Amino acid sequence: MDVILLQRIEKLGQMGEVVKVKPGFARNYLLPQKKALRATEANRARFEKVRAQLEATNLARRQEAEKISGKVDGLTVVIIRQAGETGHLYGSVSARDVAAAATAGGVTIDRAQVLMDRPIKMLGLHPVRVALHPEVVVTVTANVAKSEEEAEIQKKAGGFVPPTTEEERSLEDVLAEADQTAAGEAEPAEAEPPAEAEAKPKKKAKAPKDAEAEPKAEKPAKKSKSKKAESDE
Repeated sequence: MDVILLQRIEKLGQMGEVVKVKPGFARNYLLPQKKALRATEANRARFEKVRAQLEATNLARRQEAEKISGKVDGLTVVIIRQAGETGHLYGSVSARDVAAAATAGGVTIDRAQVLMDRPIKMLGLHPVRVALHPEVVVTVTANVAKSEEEAEIQKKAGGFVPPTTEEERSLEDVLAEADQTAAGEAEPAEAEPPAEAEAKPKKKAKAPKDAEAEPKAEKPAKKSKSKKAESDE
């Protein structure tokens, strides 16, 4: 289908150009949004009559967009979402969510101005293009995190930080050692004292055996002598 563009459309053309598009794209987007007209002879003539007015209006809107672009370009918006340990969201972040977060932060953005090829489905920092005007496009950053604290960490780290950090690993080690101690497993540093303790009882155990052996041998000898003495008497 051929249409006349009433404003600049990215990847299509400039205002006043006649371009060929898919019928569905024209019926569902360009025509309802009044971004284009069907390229009929009547519409061509109509466009030429209002062309000067459309160009003046477009210029005024572009200048206004350029004034506020400095406030929006580089803006970071925080969006809180639930996610798994690997960072995958339980759901997604859409253009509507980005626009709502920016508006809550003091910058009014319509969801139609947010240019996203696909929804965001991961935690982290995601650059998102925003068209303040068809000819003025800036970039904002969507900081998608599970909490405000994690959003601050991601901002400093420059992206999603996995949950397994050095501090958490050390904590896991402490807990593992505690479990081993509770189960009676000795730590490497405590292995030497038990070895010495076992060695000493063995030495002591030999001495009593020898000491008990001598008295047993002497007692029978004394009894035998006393019997012989009685028989002699």
